[in-house]
Amino acid sequence: MSREFTQHHGHQSPCRVTRRRLLEVGSSAAFGVTLTDLLAAAEVQTGLSGEARFGQAKSVVVIFLWGGPGQQDLWDPKPAAPSILRGEFQPISTSVAGTQISEQLPKLAEQAHRYTLVRSVTHRDFEHGSAAYTALTGYPHPFPGTNTTAQPDDFPTYGSMVSRLAPATRPVPDFVVLGPVMHQGARPPLAGQNAGFLGPGFDALRVPDDPGERSFRVDGVTLPEDVEQSRLTGRRQLLASIESAERTGMHRQLSGFGDLYDRVFGLLGSSDTRQAFDLAGESQPLRDSYTRTRFGQTLLMARRLVEAHIPLITVNWSKLNADQWDTHSRNYSRLRKMLPPFDQALATFLEDLDTRGLLDSTLVVCLGEFGRTPKINKDAGRDHWPDCYSMLLAGGGISRGKTYGESNRSAAYPIANDVAPWDIAATMFHLKGIDPRTHINNRQGQPLPISRGEVVRGLL
Repeated sequence: MSREFTQHHGHQSPCRVTRRRLLEVGSSAAFGVTLTDLLAAAEVQTGLSGEARFGQAKSVVVIFLWGGPGQQDLWDPKPAAPSILRGEFQPISTSVAGTQISEQLPKLAEQAHRYTLVRSVTHRDFEHGSAAYTALTGYPHPFPGTNTTAQPDDFPTYGSMVSRLAPATRPVPDFVVLGPVMHQGARPPLAGQNAGFLGPGFDALRVPDDPGERSFRVDGVTLPEDVEQSRLTGRRQLLASIESAERTGMHRQLSGFGDLYDRVFGLLGSSDTRQAFDLAGESQPLRDSYTRTRFGQTLLMARRLVEAHIPLITVNWSKLNADQWDTHSRNYSRLRKMLPPFDQALATFLEDLDTRGLLDSTLVVCLGEFGRTPKINKDAGRDHWPDCYSMLLAGGGISRGKTYGESNRSAAYPIANDVAPWDIAATMFHLKGIDPRTHINNRQGQPLPISRGEVVRGLL
């Protein structure tokens, strides 16, 4: 039986079935959710809410490093490996005794007590497109090893799933993507970035432009210049009159649109939402600390969106700076350009969240689709390597100052506590207050679990 679980927001009882959730049942029928399912699920959720860290993350920030950064050059240095494997960077100590990372990340080394490293992530997909799909949905692509483009039957990306199962309770977007849509060459957008079988109503509000530019603005949260507030109110009144069509027998066709329109009009009328996308109020020293790069200013905007209570924010490093992480050639010369602003911006982001009291309620997930080969190739680069790689997790219920999992002497294979992308997905859903055992129906009416993995208890 397909089941959708009620969510635990703030101090609300985890088994409470709200009026809004009851109203959603009608529009949820297409996804296999009934009132009986909802009430039964509420009983299950009561027990889940007592589990460790369940629902602690009010917001999730997914920082996606498109291209796949090398584990041995960032998070998992191997100083004892042969020179052809260990590369040019030396390890440095961090604020956590016994943990070392690359010398190119000195600011993040100072912040190590605020995050946890996972050094044993593993899967088997060597290609960017299908591996990125896995990283951004928690599901293996049905055709691994391909640069497949987005399809209607795709499994939904994380933000779309959160938008469906744990939407915002305020007039803010449920899911925002900061940064450009990812492509492989001139192909259409890659799979794993949209709502897939949930439908376009659960796609992200996309903000592809550089928030550091003076001309920056976000379409969708600002009234067009030719639409005054009075006209907006008039349009809302017109909608109300249309909704009265329920009395004329049209309620089936209109069912479920009311909440969508409420959210749209709420966004356009919300000064809090508009201000969240405006960096003008931030101090110049803080903006400098984030770095004046596109990546840095995008992370600063992500912090503002966390303050606005947006459930899930994705930051795409894809053409954000001069280089991407796909370093098949000139690995070290490229990383020497990329890592300093990455280091400074991410370290500032973590410290800024923590100083403002936001880190404990904000899950930060920083990952790529895979890592890089242990051996340096003939072009002084590293190639794709999904067998073992690293990622950073912080806040939202994640333990601080830990290293989870272990790789072998060349950072090629896990030798302790291996973790799959679907385990990361299960952990993320758990911390967001969504039971990872939840099922949701695809377009064919088949119930699918939102995660195939298990919550990694050692990270909590």
